[in-house]
Formats: sequence, C-alpha cells, structure tokens
Amino acid sequence: MSQQKLRIAVQKSGRLFEDSIKVLKDAGISIDNGKEQLKASSRNFPLEVMYLRNGDIPQYLRDGVVDVAIIGENVLIEKGKDIIRGEKLGFSKCKVSLAVPKSFKYNNIKDLDGLKIATSYPNTVKDYLQEKGISADLHIINGSVEIAPNIGLADAICDIVSSGSTLFKNGLKEVEVMLKSEAVLAISPKISEERKEILEKLQFRLKSVLNARTSKYILLNAPDDNLEKIISLLPGMRSPTVLPLAEKGWSSIHTVINEDRFWEVLDELKSNGAEGILVAPIETMVL
Repeated sequence: MSQQKLRIAVQKSGRLFEDSIKVLKDAGISIDNGKEQLKASSRNFPLEVMYLRNGDIPQYLRDGVVDVAIIGENVLIEKGKDIIRGEKLGFSKCKVSLAVPKSFKYNNIKDLDGLKIATSYPNTVKDYLQEKGISADLHIINGSVEIAPNIGLADAICDIVSSGSTLFKNGLKEVEVMLKSEAVLAISPKISEERKEILEKLQFRLKSVLNARTSKYILLNAPDDNLEKIISLLPGMRSPTVLPLAEKGWSSIHTVINEDRFWEVLDELKSNGAEGILVAPIETMVL
C-alpha cells in the first residue's frame, strides 16, 4: 500500500500564498507548482498542497477534506473558532481594526453606538462590540470595504490593516485594533493517526526554520581580560563556545543571539573591547 500524503491547504494567491510556499521550501520541501494548478504534490516529502480561497479553508478543515492549513489567524477567529490552532508562523502579520473617516471626531468605542459599520468580518465585529456593550448596524461586504463611508453605505468600517496606506488613500483613520493576526498552522479535527505522524515531521521542520529566522550566528574576538563580561552579554542556546586564539590574551567566541536584541548586543560588545565581529544568517536551527 502506498504511503498516505498529508493534505495541506494554502491561500491560492497573494502575500500569504508566497510566504506559505517560501516556508515550505525553506523546510526542504520541493513542490511541483504549475501555474493555475489547484493541487500539487511534493517530490521529496509526503505532502499534497491544495490552493484554496482563504475564506473557504476553515470549512475544508472541518470536513476533513484537508488535514492542515497555513491560514491567517484572523480568518480562523472569524470562521473557525472550533478548529485547532498549531504553531504561529511569524509571517503575514496584520491587524483587524475599526476605522472611521478622518473628519469623524472619535473619542472612544461608545462613539460607534447605533452607527452603521461595513465589514467582511461580521462575527469578529459582533463579538468585539458585544464585549464593549455597543450596538451597531453591520453591513456585510465582500471586497473593497474601505469605500463604504465615501459612498454613504456606512459610518465606519472594520477591515484588515497591514501598512495603513489603503485607509489613508480612502480618507480613513484607524481608531480601534480589535485583534492582531499572523499566519498559523491550523489542524483538522478529522486528521487520521497516520497523517498525524507526517504532521509531526512537518512541524519539526517548520519550527527549525522559524527558530533560525529569528536568530543570528555571531563570531567575535574578545580580550581575555573582558571575557566574562562579554560572555554575560551573549545569551546563547546554552552557553557560548570559547576558543583561544594564536595571539596570547585573546579568545574567539561563537554563539547564537536573538534578532530582536541584535543591535543592542552589538553596541555593548564593541564598548567592551570585542573585535572582528562576524554575523551570519542561520538556515535551520534544531533545538
């Protein structure tokens, strides 16, 4: 009997599609990705990729048509609260926000009470307003939500915000961030035991890639007199590797640091006598 394949859904186009294919590729998974295909298989991993509309993916997961999906967390909150959420994947970050025309004198959420709000996220808006004790008339729109106030359809909108440029172009301003979202790995409640084993292997690969993306490999030369101080500035995976240099009184230090603290640590290292600092990206990091 041939080995089963894990069926994964990804968005069929856009930034989330590109980021999803890249993370799979970085995890060593080669996909025969023909143009306009709705389905493709990996040559070197038991994986079958289905390209679907983002909004349809929760139902496919619920029905067991696909086993897992790379999907925006915002879509799961809107359409798939019952679906298991696995790893956060660190890309395709956005906000789901309320926005009003720039001329609107907004003080707080109470200013939206009784008004009309256009959105393609009715469940998210309804839950948020209910929590705040606000009642509003929701107009469900699929498409260009941001034009609704300009054509008199609504007083405010709720939509995805990435850079904020679309709001700006349409004379709108963000007034409430309802939730922050990024891509997540979502898991079907109907996934089989055999496919769960393949999923564990995929998750291991993805975690290794994601750990590497947020870390830098750093090598530097340090005077032995300041060795302890410099080591204390370098929180590595366990502890730094320290090797004596041919030049007496100096050592070479190798370690991994988190990208978030990178420049801050670099400045401190220099001020404590570190020299010849080399920084390299990491492809994969297995913890």
